[in-house]
Amino acid sequence: MKLEEIVQFLDDFLGIREWEDKSNNGLQVEGKGDVRKIVFAVDACMDVFVEAKKRNADMIIVHHGLIWGGIDYVKGIVKKRLKFLLDNEISLYAAHLPLDAHPRVGNNAQLLRLLEIEPEEQFGTYKGKPIGFYGKLEHSMKLNEIVEILRNRLNEHLVILDFGSDVIEKVGAVSGKGAFALTEAIEIGLDLFITGEAEHGAYHLAKENGINVIFAGHYATETLGVKALMNIVREEFAGEIEVEFIDVPTGL
Repeated sequence: MKLEEIVQFLDDFLGIREWEDKSNNGLQVEGKGDVRKIVFAVDACMDVFVEAKKRNADMIIVHHGLIWGGIDYVKGIVKKRLKFLLDNEISLYAAHLPLDAHPRVGNNAQLLRLLEIEPEEQFGTYKGKPIGFYGKLEHSMKLNEIVEILRNRLNEHLVILDFGSDVIEKVGAVSGKGAFALTEAIEIGLDLFITGEAEHGAYHLAKENGINVIFAGHYATETLGVKALMNIVREEFAGEIEVEFIDVPTGL
């Protein structure tokens, strides 16, 4: 496939142009014009780049890209990363907020679907637009049942603030560094708020408002979107491109 055709599909599917984002979403580094293999990962880092080369990838699609607002200097780690991609003609495509908020493949919709919850409404306003989703369980569950599902299917190392009801019905999710949305989660009456990165300031806010919070890891909660997007790309370009996921967990 031609690189430009893949980029056009991704830009349209993810609605890249609809977002004001510090991340430079879309094609950040242009490599070879013909693409036969794409790898997907959470972070644009040397571990991913080296593994991509080993797997003979022509393109990398990530959630956290290299360019956030612009490049000030091409030296140090910036030079090292860019040089590696350019020398090996590997393209880099980033989808940050558009991948968090996408109703089909987004991190937050996918987090809810781990619990068999269909996303109903958005919340978690960031830069003027909601990026999270919430919905209701078809049948209420105990908090410890949800904890077990998330441990088995997402991340063994959860941080749990069990300050709310033990019976869970209404659940919301904002992946990654999503604790900013806790106040909104309280206002809309969630029984459980799931996010990624544990933040100290959330503890007393959750306790004093009687809400359960699960911190499931920044990295872990943001593997879901790139994996779901990978499946879409596999279907869209069936028989024309090979796709793989590169797992480089940070434990955070």
